[in-house]
Amino acid sequence: MNPDRPFKILFLCTGNSARSIFCEYLIRRLGKGRFESFSAGADPRPFVNPYAVRVLQESYEMDVSAARSKSWDEYRGHIFDFVITVCDNAKERCPFWPGQPIIAHWPSPDPADFEGSEEETYRHFWQVSRQIHRRLEIFCSLPFEKLDRLRLEHVTKEIGRTDDTTLQDNDQQNRQTIRPV
Repeated sequence: MNPDRPFKILFLCTGNSARSIFCEYLIRRLGKGRFESFSAGADPRPFVNPYAVRVLQESYEMDVSAARSKSWDEYRGHIFDFVITVCDNAKERCPFWPGQPIIAHWPSPDPADFEGSEEETYRHFWQVSRQIHRRLEIFCSLPFEKLDRLRLEHVTKEIGRTDDTTLQDNDQQNRQTIRPV
């Protein structure tokens, strides 16, 4: 890894319509130019989920007009510093990536599986985005220049093992009290 250039990071999930899109866009803001981010899916959906777009636009005030669902085949042969899977299916099906990237698994529930009213669905997407946002905050705060590769790999993997219990435990409460940022 070369700390003199932005780290290349690829986020993978099955449909590349919500979770990996959240990762791709949120790290661009949180990383402040230290990362060149990409996202893709094993079986990409025809389009980015409208709730994911809405959360990024309304809650994070981001321009996501260029967001699109992509197959990970688009990136075959590309060299990344990090490859992060955000769903179990992508973890199981993750292809080989050249260049020996650090590979980690940061699972999040698929917000597209949630069933509820429009407002409840939006809140659920927002909650998943907050879990991802928190993990990316931790990741971006790492002292990359001070960590050797083995330690960096270890701490990157540990981020995915952190359990954001507020996502599951407070779901009922959040349906009434959470206000997106």
